[in-house]
Amino acid sequence: MDEVAAFAHVPFNQVDIAIPEVFVGGLLGSMLIFLFSAWACSAVGRTAQEVVNEVRRQFIERPGIMDYKEKPDYGRCVAIVASASLKEMIKPGALAIVSPIVVGLVFRILGYYTGHPLLGAKVVAAMLMFATVSGILMALFLNTAGGAWDNAKKYIETGALGGKGSECHKAAVTGDTVGDPFKDTAGPSLHVLIKMLATITLVMAPIFL
Repeated sequence: MDEVAAFAHVPFNQVDIAIPEVFVGGLLGSMLIFLFSAWACSAVGRTAQEVVNEVRRQFIERPGIMDYKEKPDYGRCVAIVASASLKEMIKPGALAIVSPIVVGLVFRILGYYTGHPLLGAKVVAAMLMFATVSGILMALFLNTAGGAWDNAKKYIETGALGGKGSECHKAAVTGDTVGDPFKDTAGPSLHVLIKMLATITLVMAPIFL
C-alpha cells in the first residue's frame, strides 16, 4: 500500500471490502488457494500412477525381481518422479504468477472507466490479504491432517486396533495415501505460494495504477 501511494501520489490507507469489486478480488484470492492445493494433490496422484505402471511393467518383463534373481531398474522410477516434479508444477506456478497480474490489469481498466484510479491496486491488495489468510489456515490444515493420517497408519502397524491386515489398517492406508500429498506437497507449497503472490504483487504494483 505504501508502494502504491508513492507511485500514484495518492493516499492509499485502507482496503474496503464493502466495495463489490474489492470483495470479488478477495474471493478470488481465497479461491486461488484451494485451486492451487487441488492441482498440487492431483499432480502427486498422476505421478504415483505413472510409477505404479512402471513397476508393473518391470514385474512383467523381469519376473526374477520377485525372487531377488534380477535387480529392478530403480533409475527409471527416479527419473519419472524427478521429471514430474518439474513438469507438474508449471501449471500451479503459472497460476501464482499470472493471477495477480491479470486481476490487477482487469480491474485497473474497470477503474479507469468508472473513475476509480486505485481500483486495480485495491482489488489486488484484497486478493493478497485473503490469499494470505486462507493460505496460512489451509497450510496448517494440510500439514496437520496429513501428518495425523500418516501417524495413524504407523500407530496401527505397531499392533493397535487390529494391526496390519485389519479393516482399520486398510482405512489408514487410504488415509495415508491422501495424507502424504497433503503434508509433503500441497501444505509446504502454500507457503511458497503466499510469498510468491506477495512478491509478484509488490513488483507489479506500478502497472495496476
